[in-house]
Amino acid sequence: TRFLWFSLVSTGFHCVYSDSSLSSMCFQGVDLRQYSKQVEAELQRIEQASIKDYIKESQNIALLHNQITACDSILERMEGMLSGFQSDLSSISSEIQTLQQQSVSMNVRLKNRQAVRSHLSQLVDELVVPGAMISTILDSPVTEQEFLEQLHELNNKINFAKELSFRETLACSDIQDIVDRLKLKAVSKIREFILQKIYSFRKPMTNYQIPQNTLLKYRFFYQFLLANERTVAKEIRDEYVDTMSKIYFSYFKSYSGRLLKVQYEEVADKDDLMGVEDTAKKGFFSKPSLKSRNTIFTLGQRGSILSPAELEGPILVPHTAQRGDSRYPYETLFRSQHYALLDNGCREFLFLSDFFMVAGNSALDLFNSIMGKTLSMFLKSMSTYVSDCYDSIAIFLCIHIILRFRAITAKRTIPALDKYWEAVLELLWPRFDLILEMNIHSIRNTDPQKLGVLDTRPHYITRRYAEFSSAIVSINQTFPNERTNALLGQLQIEVENFVLKMAAEFPSRRDQLIFLINNYDMMLSVLMERAADDSKEVEGFQQLLLARTQEFIEEILSPPFGGMIAFVKEAEALMEKGQLDRLKNEEARISQLVRGFSSSWKQSVEAMSQDVMRSFTNFKNGTSIIQGALTQLIQYYHGFHKVLNQPTFRSLAVRSELINLHHLMVEVKKHKPNF
Repeated sequence: TRFLWFSLVSTGFHCVYSDSSLSSMCFQGVDLRQYSKQVEAELQRIEQASIKDYIKESQNIALLHNQITACDSILERMEGMLSGFQSDLSSISSEIQTLQQQSVSMNVRLKNRQAVRSHLSQLVDELVVPGAMISTILDSPVTEQEFLEQLHELNNKINFAKELSFRETLACSDIQDIVDRLKLKAVSKIREFILQKIYSFRKPMTNYQIPQNTLLKYRFFYQFLLANERTVAKEIRDEYVDTMSKIYFSYFKSYSGRLLKVQYEEVADKDDLMGVEDTAKKGFFSKPSLKSRNTIFTLGQRGSILSPAELEGPILVPHTAQRGDSRYPYETLFRSQHYALLDNGCREFLFLSDFFMVAGNSALDLFNSIMGKTLSMFLKSMSTYVSDCYDSIAIFLCIHIILRFRAITAKRTIPALDKYWEAVLELLWPRFDLILEMNIHSIRNTDPQKLGVLDTRPHYITRRYAEFSSAIVSINQTFPNERTNALLGQLQIEVENFVLKMAAEFPSRRDQLIFLINNYDMMLSVLMERAADDSKEVEGFQQLLLARTQEFIEEILSPPFGGMIAFVKEAEALMEKGQLDRLKNEEARISQLVRGFSSSWKQSVEAMSQDVMRSFTNFKNGTSIIQGALTQLIQYYHGFHKVLNQPTFRSLAVRSELINLHHLMVEVKKHKPNF
């Protein structure tokens, strides 16, 4: 109880202190009981005033109460209506969900029915054989476009019927009979048409390419036969192979025979070799030699056969050439024959691949079954000719014709003739190597003493070599062959040895050098007309010519100026050793050299120039040698000046008689020939 009392007291104090007005009155000494009565009276006054206000507004309050009551009833009715709406909406939602499910179900059924309908309509369309197809297959010519279109449709129905029969479809039996009868009719008409075209190839003077082009327009006919009647397809293929094989064999055999009639009558034989002397005589019963053996080793215009314009130009027409008495070398006939083969072979291979629908090894086998007999005839004829041919340039041109034709077929992606090209090259290469080796042996075994009168002009054997080597090198540039280069190297060595053996027959070194320079210069000139400047043959002869020319210059300077040249060489050698004083007692010799040169150099140079121009057949080469000799003379005289300007000889009075070097150069230029 005591604790409760203390609690109440503390609470009262807390209230007093928390109220600011009470707190101030407490501290100001105000009587609280009196203050309480005042507050109570004030509250009663306010209560009375409030009651009066309520009484005054009682009607409004009653009206408000009635309105609130009316609103409550309205809201209650609205609540009922909304509840009804809510129940209605829930029922509508369930109905919509039901309708949606029904719609999905109906959509699935519709799709299923449409799918079934499309399959059934396609099946019915494929099964139905239209009357237009029947009438077209039975009555229309095979060449009409409508027949070809209906044949495609018939082929589709045949394939579809086969597919249905595998599935054991009962509806297939309804159309099988009519489809089979239409197929037999179509096969019969197609067979008759194609065989008629093939038989038309056999007529004389027929251009078989025209009916071939017609067959290509109807290539589907053979495809139809191959798919539906393989026996007839094989019959047509065998008939075509047999017919075309005979046509090609007959055509090329006749053409090759007529070509040989327009070949040159004069051909090289085993005695027409590079090292055979022109004066060689033959037996009484031997056939006459060529009018000039040089024509065997000269290319001339024969190399133009390898130009694109002539290589792929029109083939020769033999009877036209015979009427004009025209004659051609073997390589021209060879080109014409093999270009005809290339042209016909490529066209035939493309036709076979397209019409008979073959590729790869099957196409090659079919091509060989047609062209094999013709190709064998070509190889046999060529083997017979090549075995007795000694015209190496003709053989080499034929080799390069084949190499170019092989490149053409490769560019056209036609592999049909690849094996034939290789077979021809296997015939030609060994023969070319043999003829070249025979020429090498003929030069190696040549006896210079049997070649007639010695002459410093270019020898006819070296001219043959130069013409032949330049021909082979120029032809070989496009398709280089190491074996050919090796044989040409052997031939060059033998020719160089032959030239040296011939030069050794001359008694004087001067004549030997003239002979060597004339021959080297001639061979180099001929080679540079056709071969590249950096070829091995050109470089080799340039070095030989330069060495012999330098030696010849020393040789012709020696008679008129030998003393001065010897003195200059001797003095320069002693100068290098520092022993020039050993010549200080040669004043008389030096004086003779100075005065002798000054008095006779012009006459000597003039005589030397005339002698050189008489000795060399090539004016340009002679001019070059004279210029080289004069240049060398000026160098020697310059060396002579240099020696006499040394301290050892500066006191010599004869030095004043030396010709001014610049004046000498001006005078020497006057003696240089101009061409």
